[in-house]
Amino acid sequence: MEKLFFDLTPTHNPHRWYLPVEPRICVGPPGNEFMFGGVGMASAVAAMERTTGRSLICATAQYLGYARPGSVVDIDVWTPVEGKYNTQARSISHVDDKEIITVSAALGSRESPFSEQWVEAPDVPQPDDCPGRQHWRGSEEGVHSRMDVRFAKGRSGFDRDGAAEPDGRTVLWARPKEDLAIDAAMLAVMADFVPQGVGNALGKNAGGNSLDNTLRIRRIVPTEWVLCDIRISGVHGGFAHGSMSLFAQDGELMATASQSLIVRVRETAEDR
Repeated sequence: MEKLFFDLTPTHNPHRWYLPVEPRICVGPPGNEFMFGGVGMASAVAAMERTTGRSLICATAQYLGYARPGSVVDIDVWTPVEGKYNTQARSISHVDDKEIITVSAALGSRESPFSEQWVEAPDVPQPDDCPGRQHWRGSEEGVHSRMDVRFAKGRSGFDRDGAAEPDGRTVLWARPKEDLAIDAAMLAVMADFVPQGVGNALGKNAGGNSLDNTLRIRRIVPTEWVLCDIRISGVHGGFAHGSMSLFAQDGELMATASQSLIVRVRETAEDR
């Protein structure tokens, strides 16, 4: 099995997996850290792929609670429909009796002569020509410290104050700093970067807590960097809605993502 961004561990039950919640998969201010939502979805995706032996087609996560460092997340997988070409699956990630994330997914593949894309990658500078991002909280551990993120359009942290992107669009390059493959699980982690677009859309150091996330896989190809084209559709009533296209470095569309989130405007580094 390929190495993952997190320590997903099998049990004697092929439909149950567990994930220790360590600081390196968490975000949040000191004393209030919690597992990154993208890791929660990614671990469920990996568990379902490994349980079924099939590749992800699409998955939708609903975020229900937080998992704190030191806890253990159990991931239970159900496969109510197993067809010739695809499996419909569901997983529940929980800490003891507290449900954290529910994911519904379809997995599988079938032969087809068609392979096209009608969404094009934006024309932006390559990663080496884009400024690196230092997380606004200055954290030296956690998820953000393990990802190399470079902005091709938009800004990071407090640099966004007063510099709104009129089209609500943020474009960034991302890759893990560790030697990890770009697979469905890694794309699920990156898909949860949609909230970074809120700050650029508003011209504030803002982001948010995800309510849901949907990841749809087109075709995963070998690539060092992933180009994340984030578009915030709108903000109202304290909530935001956005989407992302995830491209390989050569412009191949690998996946799309979308989510809704609670908007958080951070005034200081201590704000969540």
